[in-house]
Amino acid sequence: MSIIIHPTALVAEGATLGEGTTVGPYSIIGPKVVLGRNNTVASHVVIEGNTRAGDENQFFQFCSIGSRPQDLKYRGEDSTVEIGNRNIIREYVTIQPGTTGGGMRTVVGDTNLFMGSVHIGHDTLIGNGSIFANGVAVAGHVSIGNFVTVGGLSGIHQFVRLGDLSFIGAGAMVSQDIPPFCMAQGDRASLVGLNKVGMQRRGYDDSAMTEIKQVYRELFVAKGQFRPKLERMRDQVSHEAARTLLDFIFASSRGVAHGRASESLE
Repeated sequence: MSIIIHPTALVAEGATLGEGTTVGPYSIIGPKVVLGRNNTVASHVVIEGNTRAGDENQFFQFCSIGSRPQDLKYRGEDSTVEIGNRNIIREYVTIQPGTTGGGMRTVVGDTNLFMGSVHIGHDTLIGNGSIFANGVAVAGHVSIGNFVTVGGLSGIHQFVRLGDLSFIGAGAMVSQDIPPFCMAQGDRASLVGLNKVGMQRRGYDDSAMTEIKQVYRELFVAKGQFRPKLERMRDQVSHEAARTLLDFIFASSRGVAHGRASESLE
C-alpha cells in the first residue's frame, strides 16, 4: 500500500511514515516523527518532537501531538511521546512529551479513545482500552491503567494513579488515587461504589466480584481505622483481582480517595 500525502501537507525530511498512512491537507509532520502502518492523519494536524506511533491510529483535525510540554522546568530535553496501535485521537487533543523530572516519556498504549479537547500532560503513562470523554484534563506524572473511563470535563491532579477498570464521573476533580474497579465522583472525588458493569464486560466471574465487593465494604464503608483494616484484608483474599486492588492501595504515595456508602454495592 502506498503512502498518501496531500500536496499542502508539510512532512519534514527525516520523518518516517509506514505503508498505508495518509496525511491530510495542511498537516505538519516533524523530522523526528515515526508513524507505523495505516495511520490516518486528517487535515490541520501537528505531530512534532520525538513522537512515535504504531499502526492504525486516527489523528483527527487540529490535534497537537508531541509539542513542548507545559512545564517551566523543561529545557528542551529530547524526551518522547510513544503511542501504540489503534488509538482514536479526536479534535483539539493535546498529548505532550516527558521531561527529565518524570522519566522522559509520555506513553499511550493501544485502543484508547480521546474525545474532543482532551489534554494529556507530560510524563503520563496510559494503558490500553481507556476512554477519555470531552474536555478531560490530565496533569503531568499521572498513571492510568487499562479500561479506565474518565467522564467529561474531569480533572486529574499530577502524580495521581487511576487503577484498572476505574470509572470517573463527569466533572470530577481527582486529587488522590482511585483504586482498580472503583467508581469516583465529585470535587474532591470520593469513591461511590464499584464498576460492576465494567467488570462484567471484562469477564470477571461472580466469585471474584463478590470478594472485591467484600474488600470494598471493609475498607471504604465499614467503620474503623483504615490501615489495620487494610492489613487484615491482605491475608483474607483469595482472588487475584482482589489482591490487585489491595496491592494498588499498599503502593499508593498520595493516598487513595475516601469512600462513602453507595447503593451501587447492593
